Amino acid sequence: MKLSIPIPLHIAALTFAAVLAGCGAKEAGGNGSSIGSAPAASGASAPVAAGGPVAGGRSGGGGAGPVSITTVEAKRRSFEITLEAVGVVTPVTSVEVKPQASGVVTQVHVQEGQFVRAGAMLFSLDSRADETNVSKMRAQLAKNEATLADAQRQFARSRELLDKNFISQGALDTSQTQVEAQRAAVAADRAAIDAALVALSYTRVKASVAGRLGAVNVFAGTSVQANQTPLVTITQLDPVNVSFNLPQRNLGMVLAGLTEGGATVKARLPEDKKTLTGKLLFVDNAVDAVTGTVKARARFANADSALWPGAFVRVSFVADTLKDATVIPTAAIVQNTRGSIVYVVDKGKALSRPVQMLATQGEETAVTGVSAGDKVVLEGRQNLRPDVAVVERAPEAKAPAKGASAAAPAQAASATP
Repeated sequence: MKLSIPIPLHIAALTFAAVLAGCGAKEAGGNGSSIGSAPAASGASAPVAAGGPVAGGRSGGGGAGPVSITTVEAKRRSFEITLEAVGVVTPVTSVEVKPQASGVVTQVHVQEGQFVRAGAMLFSLDSRADETNVSKMRAQLAKNEATLADAQRQFARSRELLDKNFISQGALDTSQTQVEAQRAAVAADRAAIDAALVALSYTRVKASVAGRLGAVNVFAGTSVQANQTPLVTITQLDPVNVSFNLPQRNLGMVLAGLTEGGATVKARLPEDKKTLTGKLLFVDNAVDAVTGTVKARARFANADSALWPGAFVRVSFVADTLKDATVIPTAAIVQNTRGSIVYVVDKGKALSRPVQMLATQGEETAVTGVSAGDKVVLEGRQNLRPDVAVVERAPEAKAPAKGASAAAPAQAASATP
C-alpha cells in the first residue's frame, strides 16, 4: 500500500525555478569563453591588416619599392661574326691501286702504313712472258732492218744499171718500192716493241701519287686479275681537306670570304686543344634542297699528321667583322610581342629601349638601339616595367666549387640548435 505525501504548490514552483536558473548560468559560462577567444584571434591578424611590411615582401602599405638589379655597360668595338660547323677530314687524293695486267705477284716491295713517293715500286708480277715477247719483237726488228739494208743496196745498183741502160725504168721503180716497204716494216717492228714494253711495264706496279699506304691485300704468290684485284690504297695526308656544311643564310658571307682569297678557317679535334689553321678552298655551286645547307671545303697543312682522314673536327672561321658595333650580353635582351627590348637605367629608373639584333656570337650580341656607355639591366629584368624605380646591387659572385657548396649546408646544419 503506497502512501502519498502532498507537496505544497509554492515549494514546487520555487524548486523548478532554481533548476532553470542553474542551467542558464552553465550555458552562459560556456558561451562567454568562446566569445572571449575571438578578439584574441582578431588581434593576432590586426598587424597584417594595418599595412605593415610582410616578411619576404618587397614593400608594405600597398606601395612598390625599388627593384634590385645588376647592370652592364654597353661597349663599342669590332664584333667578329664566327661561323661554326662540324667537319670531316678528307684526303686530297686517295688512290686504290689495282693491277693493269693479270698475273701472279712475285714480290711485295713495301709494308703496310709506309709513306711512299710517287713512282716508288710497290709490287712485281711475273714478267717472263712479256720479256720473251719483247725479245721476239726485237729480233723481228733486226731481221727487217737487215732486209731493208739489202733492198737499199739493190736499189743503188739498179740506179747505176739504169744510167748504163742495162735495165729499164720499171725495174728501178720496183727496187725503190721494195726499199720503202722494208722501211715501213721496220717502223712497224719498232711500234710493236713499244707495245710490248708497255705490257712489260704493267708487271711492275708503282705508286702514282705520294702518300701513306693502307692495308696490303696481296702477298707473293697471289694471283691477281687486271683492273679487278685491289692491291693497296695510297692516301695523301699532307695537305688534307676538311669538308663541312653551312646554313643557306650564311652563303653570302662565305662567298665573300672565298672571293677575297680564301677566309682563314680553324679546325680543332674534340679531344685536342690544339687549333689548326687553313684556308677556305671551295663552296659548292648549289644549296642542298633537303637540308638547306651548302657544302664547303677548306685545306690544311698536315705535316705532323694531326688530321686523319675520316676524323670529325670542329670548324670555325670569321665570316665577317662589324666595325664599331654596340655589344651587350645576349641575356640582357627581353623578347616580347613587340620584338626585342632592353632596359636601360637612367636617373634611377628603368627605361625600355627597342633594339635590333645584328649578330649573336656566344654570350654577346651586336645590337642597334642603345649607345655605348648605357647601363643595360642584366639581372632582375623580369621584374621590371617602364619607369619603375631601381636600385643597383653588386653582381652575384660565381657559384663556389661543388665541394665547398656541399660543405656549407653541413656546417649550417651543425650550427642550428
